[in-house]
Amino acid sequence: MTHYYLPGRRPFLSLSDLGDAELAAVLADLGALRRAGKQHRPFGSRYMELRRRTEARLRELFVAAGGRPERRWPHYFVLGDSPWYAGLAENMQRIQLPLAALPAGQTSITYPDSFTALELGTEPGSEQPSGPWHGRVILLGELPGLVEQVGIPDPSGWGGRYQTWTTWPVHAYIEVQLWSDEPIKAYLRA
Repeated sequence: MTHYYLPGRRPFLSLSDLGDAELAAVLADLGALRRAGKQHRPFGSRYMELRRRTEARLRELFVAAGGRPERRWPHYFVLGDSPWYAGLAENMQRIQLPLAALPAGQTSITYPDSFTALELGTEPGSEQPSGPWHGRVILLGELPGLVEQVGIPDPSGWGGRYQTWTTWPVHAYIEVQLWSDEPIKAYLRA
């Protein structure tokens, strides 16, 4: 699995871990990078409200399924590699870890990403994908069944339009959430 992060920053940073003043400064910096064409993720006025609602629901579903999170907010990865995700920023950096490095009790999965899978940020009346994997958290032991059913998403025919999230492929990757610092502690100290 792969964790992507912006060049010149340390890996595994989380906007959800920031206080209001620090968050405003980081979001302003990310907005400036977007306007300069150096990163493509939009962080609009509702982003953090939706992010926190999604993460709270994600944690709630994970605990209900038997997960034992050690963090309030997860660290994010994609299953395998995602050229699409790597293209979200200029010179995107990456850390890859084997799935075997993840503790089952602290690992959850969504298909596709958690925003889309949990549908908390969808616009009323917009068409949203559905399926047996939407609206739920998948445990590590269920991953082989998910991959057998949907494969590893390949948005290669998508065309590279990063202008707005509405042009992004819905099924770009499988998201892996790590609810512990333990497997990545060496990167957190760097």
